[in-house]
Amino acid sequence: MTTTRTDVDAVDVQMPTPQVTERAARSSSGWPMLALVVVLIVLGAALIAVGASGSGGARVALVPVGIVAAVVGVVLGPGLTAVAPGQARVVQLLGRYQGTVREQGFRWVNPFTKRHQVSTRIRNLETGTSKVNDADGNPIEMAAVVVWQVQDTARAVFEVDDFTEFVAIQSETAVRHIAGSYPYDSTTHGTLSLRDNATEITGKLTEEIAARVSAAGVKVVESRITRLSYAPEIAQVMLQRQQAGAVVAARQRIVEGAVGMVESALDKLAERDVVELDEERKATMVSNLLVVLCGDRGTQPVVNTGSLYQ
Repeated sequence: MTTTRTDVDAVDVQMPTPQVTERAARSSSGWPMLALVVVLIVLGAALIAVGASGSGGARVALVPVGIVAAVVGVVLGPGLTAVAPGQARVVQLLGRYQGTVREQGFRWVNPFTKRHQVSTRIRNLETGTSKVNDADGNPIEMAAVVVWQVQDTARAVFEVDDFTEFVAIQSETAVRHIAGSYPYDSTTHGTLSLRDNATEITGKLTEEIAARVSAAGVKVVESRITRLSYAPEIAQVMLQRQQAGAVVAARQRIVEGAVGMVESALDKLAERDVVELDEERKATMVSNLLVVLCGDRGTQPVVNTGSLYQ
């Protein structure tokens, strides 16, 4: 068995090579055939009635003709089929695939064929919430919604038992794989994470689902992560870690701003020659300004009645 290989995030997705591909089936407008069927049945019934009511040889001969006409009309009738917008008919004759009818309206095909109705409308699939470990080993919960559509009706009918169930299982498998391939929250710069890089992760998820369901003739329109959170048993601890990280980041930003303000103040004092400060006085001024600017509480002024050195 040959396989097609698709690289998705450095992991091969191997699916069997499809054995059948969609092609157009032979069909014609159903209205002329409907008229022919009605005419044959009515004509056959009339001939049978006329032949049965007469006693002459000519009239009696009309009975088999009428029977043949009625039987032909009855045989041709099952070939009539209606194709609604967003639907297709996969035609199969004695086990062989004959083609697919996608033309909308009233159509007629070989009456001895079997026709599978396949919806080609766009569908939504919401996966269940999967509990898996992320790349750092932390248990997380993740779910996604997948928008998909049948693109090749022949593959959808003949390559898998139930293409709807197939899409559901493969989508959940892809969600689990993506959730375990990346950390929930990245602590290093340049590393993709599930929380901070939703667009990139969603793109990789769409690619992997598409690779998994392509053998069934399904096209993935898009996918979106609908749920992403830590598992309940570690949610509180991870929340504290996120809060601590936010506090550190905020403090770092405050310090950077305070240093810039102190530097600007010293430069302006020196430029305007307001006061001449030696290194010790500068250090004291910098210390006081940083305390005022970086403190999380209001400062209490202290009046120095002496000199700096007393």
